[in-house]
Amino acid sequence: MTQHDVTETLDVKGQNCPMPVVKTKRAVDRLAADDVLEVIATDPGSVSDIAGWAESTDGVELLDQAEGDDVYRHYVRRTE
Repeated sequence: MTQHDVTETLDVKGQNCPMPVVKTKRAVDRLAADDVLEVIATDPGSVSDIAGWAESTDGVELLDQAEGDDVYRHYVRRTE
């Protein structure tokens, strides 16, 4: 996994769809351009949910996703 310069970390462990995406959107909305949000989730569905949201949302880029010890880490950059 690539090391990312994380601006903020959002912990949504124990929360299921749609909350990881809802809270990710709220957190990204508060970031400045080029800031990176690390999202830590336990919902396996968050992998496809956050990827789909990032793909369909202007101004965000999904940099990376990683899984380990039943925890999913998502790195989202605000692009504008």
